[in-house]
Amino acid sequence: MANSAQARKRIRQNEKHRQHNASQRSMMRTYLKKAHAAVETQQAAPEALQMASSIVDKMVNKGLIHKNKAARHKSRLNAQLKKKMAA
Repeated sequence: MANSAQARKRIRQNEKHRQHNASQRSMMRTYLKKAHAAVETQQAAPEALQMASSIVDKMVNKGLIHKNKAARHKSRLNAQLKKKMAA
């Protein structure tokens, strides 16, 4: 247990930040799922892809995910879209 006021405050701050980060990650995953679904049905797929890419880039800038993970998500979504459009 924290003994100093400073340590207790850090515990409170860490919990608040943890909850905010979890919310942001959840939002990112939701947009990625929406983009995958849009690509599968080919309804507004480019717009969904653009929105998901924007959200993923924001998460990189906030430090919630690594830039390579963001690039992997965007690349796979784009490849999936091109495959569906060609078929």
